[in-house]
Amino acid sequence: MTHGNLLEPDPTRLPERPDAQSALDAATDPAEVAAKYPDFSEAWAALAERALADGDDIAAYAYARTGYHRGLDQLRRAGWKGFGPVPWSHRPNQGFLRSLAALARAAQRIGETDEYERCTKFITESDPEAAKATGLA
Repeated sequence: MTHGNLLEPDPTRLPERPDAQSALDAATDPAEVAAKYPDFSEAWAALAERALADGDDIAAYAYARTGYHRGLDQLRRAGWKGFGPVPWSHRPNQGFLRSLAALARAAQRIGETDEYERCTKFITESDPEAAKATGLA
């Protein structure tokens, strides 16, 4: 019998959001999805990523910070205590993790080095696979 790290909390998995997720999967504009589901981090992540691609770093920062904070609220409601795994493999977690990665990128672009480093460390500690999937590793 093998045991994991008994000191580490169980991974936190956000609840499924089938209506919001299907809207994004159907290529609905993320702004429409965010307006209808303002606590859905993946919509905010998509907005932040689009703003980054368009070179609008300030908008990207604002969108990413919104998605990040909405995700933190949900993680806490799901039992997260401020540390521990947030697995990338669980699709509902990806909106939070993508928002965190977009926040890191936007912070780096506007010269907010401390925020970039904090976000990069946070995503890596949440799940190294998230850092790889979002290009931060």
